[in-house]
Amino acid sequence: MCGLAGVLARPGEEVPEAVLDALSRALAHRGPDGEGRFRNGPLAMVHRRLAIIDLVTGDQPMTGPSGATLIANAEIYNHVEWRRVLSEVRFATQSDCEVPLHLFERDGANFTKGLRGMYAIALWDRVQERLYLARDPFGIKPLYVAETTMGLAFASEAQGLVAAGLVEAAVNDAALGELLQMQFTTGRRTIFQHVERVLPGETIVVEQGRIVERLRRSALPELDSANWDEKEAMERLDTALLDSVRVHERADVPYGMFLSGGVDSSTVLAAMARLDDRPVRAYTVGFDIPHARDERRHAAEVAAAAGADHVEVSFGEDDFWALLPDVAAAMDDPAADYATLPTYKLARQAADDVKVVLSGEGGDELFAGYGRYRRMLRPRLLGGGQLRRRGTFEGLEVLFDGHAGWRMGLDVAAQAFKKPGRSALQVAQAVDMADWLPNDLLTKLDRCLMAHGVEGRVPLLDNHVADVAWRLPDAMKIRKRQGKWLLRSWLDRELPSADAFSAKRGFTVPVGDWIARRGTEIGELVAAQPAIEAIAYPAQVVRLFEQAGKKRSGFAAWTLLFYALWHARHIDGVATQGLSVEDALRA
Repeated sequence: MCGLAGVLARPGEEVPEAVLDALSRALAHRGPDGEGRFRNGPLAMVHRRLAIIDLVTGDQPMTGPSGATLIANAEIYNHVEWRRVLSEVRFATQSDCEVPLHLFERDGANFTKGLRGMYAIALWDRVQERLYLARDPFGIKPLYVAETTMGLAFASEAQGLVAAGLVEAAVNDAALGELLQMQFTTGRRTIFQHVERVLPGETIVVEQGRIVERLRRSALPELDSANWDEKEAMERLDTALLDSVRVHERADVPYGMFLSGGVDSSTVLAAMARLDDRPVRAYTVGFDIPHARDERRHAAEVAAAAGADHVEVSFGEDDFWALLPDVAAAMDDPAADYATLPTYKLARQAADDVKVVLSGEGGDELFAGYGRYRRMLRPRLLGGGQLRRRGTFEGLEVLFDGHAGWRMGLDVAAQAFKKPGRSALQVAQAVDMADWLPNDLLTKLDRCLMAHGVEGRVPLLDNHVADVAWRLPDAMKIRKRQGKWLLRSWLDRELPSADAFSAKRGFTVPVGDWIARRGTEIGELVAAQPAIEAIAYPAQVVRLFEQAGKKRSGFAAWTLLFYALWHARHIDGVATQGLSVEDALRA
C-alpha cells in the first residue's frame, strides 16, 4: 500500500521539480519504504512505497512492453490467477501491480474490469499521451484530482495537493453543511473547494491536462435477488467468505486483524482461523471508563475460542485529548467520526508487530446490519421511510445557517439507485455504499492506518462476497428484528462463542462526557475560532459545550471541536501535530 501523486500539464506548462518534492513529502507517511519518480512529456508523477508483496523487485513506477507506465496504491488480490490467464506474458516482477499494466496492454481503458482488490492507479499511455486514473469499485483506496492552471493534478490525499501549492486551501460551503449535519460529505466534491474525488469504481481519462472521459464500474452486481433456499445461500456465503479471506491474506509481511467482538470482525476472525495454520494476531481496543461499552471481555472470549493471539489496547480520556489534534491532521478528507480516535491508537499499537491488518468494514452495508435500515422499513406513520431524517444541529439553534440542502447528495443517490426489481432496503444499502462507506468508514480506516505505515484490508468488501450478499432476499438479511441474519447464522455455526444473535453492541466512545468535564474552557476556545465564528453563535457554542453530557449536545460539540481542529490544520496551516488541544486552538 502506497501513496501516489502527479500532474499532467497543459500545453505550454511544465511541472517544476519542487512540486514533486512537495507531493512526495506530503505523502511520505503512506510509503516509508521508498520513492519513485517518473517524467515523460507533459506528465510528472511520484510514488511512495509501502512494500507488502514482492519486496525485492516490486518498486514503482513500472513500465510495460509498449511503454505504458504505472504507479499504484493497490493490492490486486487475484494477481496470481491473472498470471495464469496471461500465460503468454513475460512478467518482469512478482508484484501484484504488474498485472493491471499488462491488462491495459490488452484491454485499454477497460483494464480494471477483471481486477479484484483495492486500488488507486495512475497509468500513462505515452503513445497516445493519455493519463488514466482509476479507483476500486468500493472506494477502499482514495484518489483525488484538481483542475489547476498548471494542468490536472492528482494525489492519494487531498492535503498533498494543498501542500504542493497546486490548489488553495478553501472550504466548499455545501460540503461543510454535509459534514456538520451528518459527519461526512457525499459524491464527487470534497470539503476543499477546488479538489474532487475520483468516485468509487471510476476511471477518468485525461488529455492535455483536462478530463475528457469518465468510465464507471459498479461494486454491486446488476443481477436481481436470487431464488436460493437457505441451505444454498449458506453454502454460497461460506465459499465466498473463505475465498475472500484467503486472497486477502496474501502478503510477504506479517499480518493481523482488528477484533471488536461484533459480528463482522468475528466473521473475519473465524474465517482466518479456519484457513491459517498459525494463531491469528487480533487487536482489540477498550475503555477503562465506568458505564462505557468495553468490548475487550467479549472479544477475548471470541479470540480464545478461535485460538487467536489477542492483544488488548486501552483507550481513555487522556488519549482522547492527546490524540485529537493528530487525528484531525490525519483526516484531511474529514469525517467527524469519533471512532477515528481509538482506531488511530489501535493502528499505532499494531504497527509494532504487523504491516497488514484485516478489518470488518462493509458487513453492515452489504448484509443490512444497521438499525436505521429496519426503522426505514417501518410505515411512515411510525417514523419509517427515510435515512438520516435529522441533522446533527437541527433544532439546537447553534448555527447561523441550517444548511437546508445537507440531504441533497443522499437524495440524488437514492433516486439514482431506484431501479425496477430493487427493494427499498437494497436502495438504502446502495446509498450507504456510495457515500457513507467510502467517505466515512473507509477514509477513517485508510488515514488512521496509513498514518502509521500499516495497510488495512477489508475482506467483506470483495466482489465475490458482494455478489452473494447483494442477491440475498430481504428476509435473509433482516429477520426477527435483527439485521445480517444469514451472516449471523454462518458465524453462529463457525464460532458459537461469538454469540452472533446477541443485540448489536456498537462502537461507542464517551466523547460527550469527556468534553463536558472541560466544557466551558474548551467551548470558549472553540467559539473564538474564526472558522467557528463564521458559522455559529458564540454564546450558543459555549452553552453547547457546557451541556455536552447530553447525547445530542455532546455529538454536536464533538463535531464543532473536530472541525475547529481540522480547519486550523488544513485551512489555516497550523502544525497541530503533537500539540495539546488547547495549544492547537490558540495557535
